Amino acid sequence: MKKLCFCLIASLFFSLLASVSFAGDFMAVTITEPVNGATVSSPLTVCMKPWGVEFEPAKKGVNPGKGHNHILVDVGLPNLNQPIPKDANHIHMGDGSSCKAITLSSGKHTIRTLFGKGNHIPYNPPLSDTIEITVR
Repeated sequence: MKKLCFCLIASLFFSLLASVSFAGDFMAVTITEPVNGATVSSPLTVCMKPWGVEFEPAKKGVNPGKGHNHILVDVGLPNLNQPIPKDANHIHMGDGSSCKAITLSSGKHTIRTLFGKGNHIPYNPPLSDTIEITVR
């Protein structure tokens, strides 16, 4: 009886997991390094993880569900209908990588990731994550 009950629960669990994991609608990019609230040294490495999207170089063009990361430092989200600016506060990762070393001054900083298409225009709604760190 215990074995049958376990099998039924396991089957239900994996069915539910499959329906959630393969829903196809969930898209996100999260910052995995550094963690929110961390105190770090500069230069630091910022890493992102894709969920339901794929990182690829900008030179591959605009492809559904694909694109590249941008690191925004101490600024809010830009106009989502325009290409993401490229300056000291908007760092492009057009090579399709998931990690980038950046240099920041001492103090508190807000780091945001913003996933964009090959033409540097962000997805709308934005695929973005934000953390706060302190650089010593």
